[in-house]
Amino acid sequence: MSSAGKPKILLHICCAACGAYVANFLKNDFEVILYFYNPNIFPAAEFRKRLKETGRIAGNYRLDLIKEKYDHARWLKIVAGKEQEPERGARCRICYQDRLAMTARIAVGKKIGYFTTTLSVSPHKDACLILSLGEELALKYKVNFLNADFKKKDGFKKSIIIGERLNLYRQNYCGCEFSRLG
Repeated sequence: MSSAGKPKILLHICCAACGAYVANFLKNDFEVILYFYNPNIFPAAEFRKRLKETGRIAGNYRLDLIKEKYDHARWLKIVAGKEQEPERGARCRICYQDRLAMTARIAVGKKIGYFTTTLSVSPHKDACLILSLGEELALKYKVNFLNADFKKKDGFKKSIIIGERLNLYRQNYCGCEFSRLG
């Protein structure tokens, strides 16, 4: 529990607009801590741009932000052989699993009782798969997963509105070079 009596939640954030919406949505019930771990993002300039915008969200909402270093080479190794997979295919499953597993491990290590992700905001992502992976990892790491499809109740639309209101950068691809080319 935080000093405000709310449980802490580690929110994996992939981009600022989705992060702004979900963080704002969660802050009534949780002490939200942002977590930026996205080795899939390419090129490095795109990674830096998204991280900078995430920093703006942390500042605007007065939230802590945990940042992981950019290790795209490692990510390429874990998706090797899946480069030609379609969006929402086997490559994406590996990518979701990697980012959620890291989020769960960080939550446990920092004694944060819950974790979740903004990945379910996007209508381009397989929310059912993301949420089932989150549940599996919660059992594996013995931490609570907030199973929430944040695109429901116009969540994606609300993320766009918040992003425009805050003048946040909004990308036009998920982040990996393979989705960018597809």
